[in-house]
Amino acid sequence: MEAGTGGHGARLRARDVTIHYWLERSNSAFLAVDGINLDVHEGELLSIVGPSGCGKSTFLNAVDGLLPISGGSLTLNGRAISGPGRDRAMAFQQPNLLPWRTVMGNVVYGLELQGRPMGEARKHAQHFIELVGLHGFADAYPSELSGGMQQRVNLARALAIDPQMLLLDEPFAALDAQTREFMQLELLRVWSETGKTAIFITHDIKEAVYLADRVVVFSARPGRVRQIYDIDLPRPRSLSIKREPHFLAYEDAIWGCIEEEVTAANEAARG
Repeated sequence: MEAGTGGHGARLRARDVTIHYWLERSNSAFLAVDGINLDVHEGELLSIVGPSGCGKSTFLNAVDGLLPISGGSLTLNGRAISGPGRDRAMAFQQPNLLPWRTVMGNVVYGLELQGRPMGEARKHAQHFIELVGLHGFADAYPSELSGGMQQRVNLARALAIDPQMLLLDEPFAALDAQTREFMQLELLRVWSETGKTAIFITHDIKEAVYLADRVVVFSARPGRVRQIYDIDLPRPRSLSIKREPHFLAYEDAIWGCIEEEVTAANEAARG
């Protein structure tokens, strides 16, 4: 199940990426990510899992340009990432919608910042509102929407600016179990229609396997690439695939890898 190198050109390339946090209270540097080497291929949906606190979200924030790296190189299409850019869009765990704006107002917001003419921007935004399954809700306010619907708006807003890479940081973690399942199915539908390169961060191994072309397992802190699994499951994927033996074998292998990391980290902490 360990991954190969992939057969098509990398869109994102991380080489020996190290990321530190500065801790003001102790006046010292905290090593969060240590020597990440990873390629994310064009059009790929890649999931990252690992023990709590292993640096998954830290790495994603660096890809988005929100955190500087302290060592190594991180490039997108051959250009070093030095800050946020239009070629990337992030969808967080909480939708963080503007409550005074309608669905249309939220989705069109990024296009306004880009200076797109309003008529063109609204037409473009409407396409993505429809794409994420919110037909008829363009004039609704966030308070009138369920949690799952708000995450659909969050996804439409990210897609509307037409990023080359979609970054998803546990976007379904706050949803109830049933809604989460259907949102996974919807994400795969939208991803297949848009062809975006995507990185998906999650604690849910089943979710990672269901969504991804490859699953990357990070080690316990400081985060390193512990293992990469090619997910050889057919697409499109129905939710029922989660009960099939091949799927469960991936889930067991990845869980075993994470369990080894947690056990080793606990033993090291006990000295």
